Amino acid sequence: MGNRAVISFKGVSTGVYLHWNGGTESVKAFLDCAKELGIRSPVRDSYGIARFSQLVGNFFGGNLSLGVGPVDSLDCDNGDNGLYIVGEDWDIIGRKYRPIHSYNNFKQEFYEGVFNECMEINKPIFERKNN
Repeated sequence: MGNRAVISFKGVSTGVYLHWNGGTESVKAFLDCAKELGIRSPVRDSYGIARFSQLVGNFFGGNLSLGVGPVDSLDCDNGDNGLYIVGEDWDIIGRKYRPIHSYNNFKQEFYEGVFNECMEINKPIFERKNN
């Protein structure tokens, strides 16, 4: 049991599997957090996907609930939230295996809670200077 989703990136064969927090509010919060922290585009090269995975892993903590791999090997048709397709600017541009939720059902408070927690955890990490 979970709240699963796979996040894929336009034109890229690598995806990120979430066992938890796969709903639209959480996924959008993670993407907006990545954008706010200046993580490079996920469709540009592997650094964007790697750092996005780090951001989500930092949010979850521990060593479970997150996977990275070829999209075709991840559980995209998972019965929960399906597959999100993300574009160059960290926006959700498509969805498979479950229709995009109407933003009338979007829970803004939940989104803000995930976004704020994600930023609180990740901002000090991503703002560190390289020595």
